[in-house]
Amino acid sequence: MNRRPVAPRRGVRHLFLLILLVPLLASGLGPYQPTTARGGDDLSAAIARQKALAAKIAAQKAEIAKLNQLQVNLAGEIAQTKTTLVGINADLVVAQARVADMSVKVSAIKRAYNLLVVQLGDLDLQLLRITQDQRRTAIELANRKAILGERLRAAYSAGETSLLETILSSESFADALADVGYYLDIGDQDKALAGQIESDQADLAVINQTVTDTRDQTDELRAETAVQKRQLDARLADLKDAKAALAQLQAETKHQLALQAAAYVRIAHNKAAARAMLAATAKANAQIKAKIDRLIAAQFAAGNIPSVYNGTFAWPEHGVITQEFGCTGLIWEPPLGSCAHFHTGIDIAAPKYTPIRAAGAGRVVYAGPLSDGAWVVIIAHSQSLVSLYGHLDNAYRPPIVRAGQYVAQGQIVGYEGTTGNSTGPHLHWGVELNDTWVNPRLFL
Repeated sequence: MNRRPVAPRRGVRHLFLLILLVPLLASGLGPYQPTTARGGDDLSAAIARQKALAAKIAAQKAEIAKLNQLQVNLAGEIAQTKTTLVGINADLVVAQARVADMSVKVSAIKRAYNLLVVQLGDLDLQLLRITQDQRRTAIELANRKAILGERLRAAYSAGETSLLETILSSESFADALADVGYYLDIGDQDKALAGQIESDQADLAVINQTVTDTRDQTDELRAETAVQKRQLDARLADLKDAKAALAQLQAETKHQLALQAAAYVRIAHNKAAARAMLAATAKANAQIKAKIDRLIAAQFAAGNIPSVYNGTFAWPEHGVITQEFGCTGLIWEPPLGSCAHFHTGIDIAAPKYTPIRAAGAGRVVYAGPLSDGAWVVIIAHSQSLVSLYGHLDNAYRPPIVRAGQYVAQGQIVGYEGTTGNSTGPHLHWGVELNDTWVNPRLFL
């Protein structure tokens, strides 16, 4: 027989509702306390998303740390490049290589920074999505609380028969069980709703924490990324300055080489004159070698020079390098070894009468002209180490040192000129070690 329970007395009804209300609404009366019953699919997904975001943020912090180290390393290299470009007698080849390397590394840093910006945008998008989830979960939680509250208020005001009265008034035990089952169904529904509310609160707590953490970490990453942007702008400005300095150096070198080339082109038109010039240069070199050998032997025998030189050299003057040491494509240089044309020193172009200084302390073994008309000063720094300063002026400002004189490093020995086979004011600085011409840069 189907029958609905009749209204209970209000006092017992109060007691029943109070017993039911306490466990159902306890989670909404204060701070949420985790329970072992929590851990549904939504909560697991929220926790997994929280961990994934934390991992992304940690990875981006690591990328920022790497980028910062790249910036620090590049700053050191830029400082060295600036020194190369503005230092005395810049090596054009080295300067070009350094600027090219700077360009590559600045481009790499720029790509890394742009990737950071993209990753930061992705974090902002994910923050927006979890913020939307936060709002949606909060709305769903509020709605479910409202539904549960309305169900309880409706049950309280309906004046239904109490569970005890229903059992006592039933005509049979079967009827009593049916009526109790009705009440139990209502309780299970409410308990399920309360359980959903509890799950929603757990989800919302995780989402709230994820939003807070992600927003804080994203703000921090945004500030750190802004620092990297300022550093990148500084590196780009440094690179621009370095390229401008390199362009100036290249222009000066090109101008000096053009002057030399023009002079030698005039000579090259007369093949006989060109051959005579090369022969004169080769003769002068042989003369230098023989003179150095004789004079050093005499000075060493007299005890005027040491057997070993302890120290480094300094540049004899500041100017534009127009020729480095070694094999060259310039046809006016004589052959040496496997090179059709070889330059035995470094050519430095500077205004005429620029002071020429001793690269290192030593004994002057010769100061005067060679057979090709070039005036030179030759200094022995030890029995095996010699430096030569060629094309010195001999008219208005001839060499101011004499053979046998001791000179200190940096002491003026003569002045820039154009004597001998010279296309314009410049210094030919050569260094001989153990009877072999070597690159003077090795001793700086």
